[in-house]
Amino acid sequence: MGIISLPYPRNDSHVGLVNHTVVTHFILSGIPNTDGLQTILFVVFLAFYLCTLLGNLLILSAILGDSRLHTPMYFFLCKLAVLDIGLPSIITPKLLANLCGQSRVISLGGCMSQIFFYQFLGGTEGLLYIVMAFDRYVAICHPLRYLIIMNWKVCAILAASTWVTGFFHATILTSLTFTLPYCGPNVVDHYFCDIFPMAKLACADTYVIETVSFFSNGLVPMTWFFLILMSYVHIVYSILKMNSDEGRSKAASTCTSHLMVVTLFFGPCVVFYMQPEMSKVVATALQISTDVVPPMLNPVIYTLRNKDVKRALRKLRGGQMTER
Repeated sequence: MGIISLPYPRNDSHVGLVNHTVVTHFILSGIPNTDGLQTILFVVFLAFYLCTLLGNLLILSAILGDSRLHTPMYFFLCKLAVLDIGLPSIITPKLLANLCGQSRVISLGGCMSQIFFYQFLGGTEGLLYIVMAFDRYVAICHPLRYLIIMNWKVCAILAASTWVTGFFHATILTSLTFTLPYCGPNVVDHYFCDIFPMAKLACADTYVIETVSFFSNGLVPMTWFFLILMSYVHIVYSILKMNSDEGRSKAASTCTSHLMVVTLFFGPCVVFYMQPEMSKVVATALQISTDVVPPMLNPVIYTLRNKDVKRALRKLRGGQMTER
């Protein structure tokens, strides 16, 4: 759901085989065609990860510390920052350990956890972008009714619904993945445990999990993305009708930021599922860009284009200097 899962070829060679040893651990093959580049990649991914943590923690601190930002839009932005901390934390630590020469082995439970939390947080984030688009639509197209429609009860229900839906989404996909028997081989042809590479190792028919995953991680997010774009057609039309230049500029800045992060999140998914025959190297690079780049850039995008967040960050820095 809003997450790229590489569609590896189905593995039918094990179908119908019985009496095999049950696999209790897996070996991650890592990023393809990167021999000799481990040190460089380690430094790059570590830098990206630290920037992601720092940027999103600053956003959280700034919003929570400034009462003027306690509005629905920034409430949802806080939820996005939490997700942007959690999502790369599922993959990056193990990837860094593998790049610095530690064991590539991951337990069955660890593999299940990676798939579950990756789908859970990824699905939740995709839904949150829809909620944020709805918030902007109401704020700009129905400004006089905004506080009535987007009251705190509605915001809490919308936020909770993204988490609950993401949880069920992840539970279904994880259950379908690990009810399949795994009898060997146990080398996952990927840099983390994902649904399609895992299905390739199953010694049973994988049609159901591949179909469900393609639908929920491909077609559904693409539909969401185009619905968000359609909502922005109405938003742009409303912005152009505004009489105030200041109001038009502020609304356009906020919506541009949201549209940029939405494109970063859904864009690779759309490209991938419209070009399913791309090489494994390109597909892996595309997935890495989806997993690593948006969580790092989101705080930068919202900070650079948002005067309120800039003011809150200056206030936060000023408070820290005063304490010293």
